[in-house]
Amino acid sequence: MANHKSAKKRSVQNKTKNDVNSKYLSKVRTSLNKFDEALKSNKTDEIQKNLSEVNSIMAKTVKKGIFKKQYLSRKLSSLSNQIKKN
Repeated sequence: MANHKSAKKRSVQNKTKNDVNSKYLSKVRTSLNKFDEALKSNKTDEIQKNLSEVNSIMAKTVKKGIFKKQYLSRKLSSLSNQIKKN
């Protein structure tokens, strides 16, 4: 248990950030799963819609500092290659 005022404040801040980060990570996982389902169903319009949704959500996570910019570009490149192969 935290003994100092600043340590107590830091504990509260960590819990809050953890909740926010978990929410964004959940959104990313959900959007990636939707993308995979669309990819398996071969619906091109749905695939493009889901890709833009993944891009949007992951860009927000980069802006919040949850993911690094390089991870975003690598992941989007990988998803684009999956579309080309399909």
